[in-house]
Amino acid sequence: MRLDKFVAGAAGLTRGEARTRIRAGAVTVDGRAESDTGRSLAGGEAVCLDGRPLSAPGYVYIMMNKPAGCVCATEDKREKTVIDLLPPELRRLRLFPVGRLDKDAEGLLLITNDGALAHKALSPKKRAGKKYFLRLSLPLPDDKIDILEKGVDIGGYVTKPCGVEKIDDFSAYITVTEGKFHQVKRMLAAVGSRVEYLRRVAFAGLELDESLKTGQYRELCTKEIEKILLTIQ
Repeated sequence: MRLDKFVAGAAGLTRGEARTRIRAGAVTVDGRAESDTGRSLAGGEAVCLDGRPLSAPGYVYIMMNKPAGCVCATEDKREKTVIDLLPPELRRLRLFPVGRLDKDAEGLLLITNDGALAHKALSPKKRAGKKYFLRLSLPLPDDKIDILEKGVDIGGYVTKPCGVEKIDDFSAYITVTEGKFHQVKRMLAAVGSRVEYLRRVAFAGLELDESLKTGQYRELCTKEIEKILLTIQ
């Protein structure tokens, strides 16, 4: 790991702030001042900032049952974000949502500070499934399900194949492997239906903990993290 990245994560600084402190001589590695911001750390070195030992930042993985009315962003000047729902001790860890859910959508949202995992989970090559429960204000005829599953034009783009489990004329589950803007709503609109309520119930091998009320969250257990890693490997 680069020294500037290590210092930023361990001290709660931006990368730019970490570089400034390193160049100013405030960081030592194994007792010696280090000014090379890009120095590679093998692990196990004693790194200090202003004489204070720094520990390697650990990764945090949180499952949130996102409520409607907040946006999937780390900060927003006009809207409440999902990060605003977390306590200060977690917000200081530079967490971010993995992907997006519409502002009016609810359900499973993965929040972490593990950039490598997030990149893989969102990579089109990994085709990590996203499963949603839909409630519709216009019915979904049986003959439209096959059209949805094969892919539909949502305005200059044809979606990849998906899975649809119809519950009744006004509700269904749909599993997609993409994340285009308002994709699920646009897909249903393309076959003459309309989404009234959208809730994500699974993502990248992780299933929503139904005991979580909207707005609540918890850290993932080891088995859940391993299941995600197995899904996106």
